[in-house]
Amino acid sequence: MRIPDHREGDATRKVALLDLTYPELEDLILSLGQPRYRAAQIAEWLYKHLVSDFKEMHNLPPALRERLSEVSVIGRLNPLEEIASQDGLTRKALFSLPDGHTIESVLMHYKKRHTLCLSTQVGCPIGCPFCATGQSGFERDLSPGEIVEQVLYFARELKGTEQRLTNLVFMGMGEPFLNWEATWKAIQALTDPRRFGLGARHITISTAGFVPGIEALAREGSQVSLAISLHAANDELRERLVPLNHRYPLEVLTGACRDYVKRTKRRITFEYALIEGVNDSCSHAQELAGLLSGLLCHVNLIPLNPTADCGWRGSSKGVILAFQRELLKAGVPVTVRIDRGLDIHAGCGQLRSRR
Repeated sequence: MRIPDHREGDATRKVALLDLTYPELEDLILSLGQPRYRAAQIAEWLYKHLVSDFKEMHNLPPALRERLSEVSVIGRLNPLEEIASQDGLTRKALFSLPDGHTIESVLMHYKKRHTLCLSTQVGCPIGCPFCATGQSGFERDLSPGEIVEQVLYFARELKGTEQRLTNLVFMGMGEPFLNWEATWKAIQALTDPRRFGLGARHITISTAGFVPGIEALAREGSQVSLAISLHAANDELRERLVPLNHRYPLEVLTGACRDYVKRTKRRITFEYALIEGVNDSCSHAQELAGLLSGLLCHVNLIPLNPTADCGWRGSSKGVILAFQRELLKAGVPVTVRIDRGLDIHAGCGQLRSRR
């Protein structure tokens, strides 16, 4: 590992500690002439004590703290704006990156859990027409540290309260499986007992249906959960709503889902955003039930959180409940997601698109 000369001065040239695997952190420490156990101390400061300044790492020698500040950085996200919903149950943060791009994260409080929605890319290449992120285009992938730092930011905010992060969902900006290496590296940091230590069962990866990613997650044998943004049960309609369906049509996608369940024995969640007059009829519900027949799964119905330019509206409560009844009648487990953060533009990419 190359150690930057501190005279270079540019912070972007420094090693980002949150980008490193645990062995890479050990290698860095050894390259600085320090004993290996210093890596464990630094990891504890970063992920357990949640410090954001080397000066707070009190059990490290002052000379090492100074050297670390010369060759590395802890974080690179700069919070630009944070807003809370009127009911206090949702908080959304907008961060700037060193290259000037911006990303969002959303913290949602429920009765027994506190869930953080993470971004994995700047923008999104999928281009779903009802999603603000999809409408903004794609800029670049996030690094593992830029993903992890979103978690540490909100963990710091909750520190000292009776609340703590209990769940992570990769449902923010971007398609996680199109940035798989960085996403998986971040998940390893977040589940490593020596670092953040969150149980894998408390993490969900959401995909628009990128089949190679589903296959990769199945091969990992992890207890990380899988969610799929489905939104339609026939190819013609789904291609309008999720352009990735052109590449991986429903027959291919559901085949990968059945293989995933067979290999992992884990249930898949299918996300279905209900759009007034588009995909919300009882016949659509029956079509969905037929598509998922015999598959270990759960359907999560989502009232559409529309963007300003999409021209669609979310379905009414009565239509949503009728859709739910059709699925239940067919034996498909289904719930309706609780609306959160409508007053703070909590939908993916909405706060970012206003700036």
